[in-house]
Amino acid sequence: MQADAVAAASNAAEAGVSAAADAVSAASADVPLTAFGIVLSKIEYFVTVPMVYLAILFFAAAAVYKIVSIFSAPAPGYAPTLYPLKKRPMMAAMSDAFAMPQVRKHAPVFWVFLMVYHVAFILLILGHLDILPSINIVDPESKHMLGAGAVGVGVTLPMFYFIIRRFSGEVRRISTPADYLLLFLLLFLFLLGDMISWGNSWTAHGFVMTKADFSLYFDGLVRFTFDDPRKVLPGSHFHFVVLHVLLANVFFIVLPFSKVMHVFLSLPINILRRKPWTAK
Repeated sequence: MQADAVAAASNAAEAGVSAAADAVSAASADVPLTAFGIVLSKIEYFVTVPMVYLAILFFAAAAVYKIVSIFSAPAPGYAPTLYPLKKRPMMAAMSDAFAMPQVRKHAPVFWVFLMVYHVAFILLILGHLDILPSINIVDPESKHMLGAGAVGVGVTLPMFYFIIRRFSGEVRRISTPADYLLLFLLLFLFLLGDMISWGNSWTAHGFVMTKADFSLYFDGLVRFTFDDPRKVLPGSHFHFVVLHVLLANVFFIVLPFSKVMHVFLSLPINILRRKPWTAK
């Protein structure tokens, strides 16, 4: 009898938690909006739909322009070729861009964090693509994002190291305000994403919004429905999602003018450096 009472109490507690979560979502949807709430709702819609398209379009145009300008630039008055020449310059250029042997040689600790960060960042991109209904890297019925929260650790911990490194030694002397702003932008972007991913994977009842909810939001963006994300992302945590998307939009806008643009430029630049040049 005592065991049955304990089990009944446990079931009642779980039902109460579930009902409380449902109540939060329902309350956030049913409360009539004030004038401030209406303005905030319009801002949130702009951030999560039109601004996403504008930011990606701006980034794509700026990135293509920079890459084309590199290959169409006139030959420099000096030979930028790296020596000794390699028998396979394309493979050498890829090694320079992705393995970063010079960084490994002169700053091995920094190189380790860079490798962890770049691998985790690739997985982060795949994890966001996996949210789309048409892509199923992880079981679509799973509550976990790709990596079950570990990918967030992989990008966030190196970011703390990069920030600390900027405040010390020789790196501090060559750092500009833009360097610090970019690092803190990325840090808070990742932390807000971590709240969602870690909440779904590492807490008993998960984030108020699930992976399936985000799938509907991403699907609407890809199909250009221009629907209000509030229809598919219920609950009080929606504001955290808006902040996360806002920082992502800002990142796409500033990316073409930042040092992080090397992600797209390092390979073409290294191809040029591995090419036998004749100074004119």
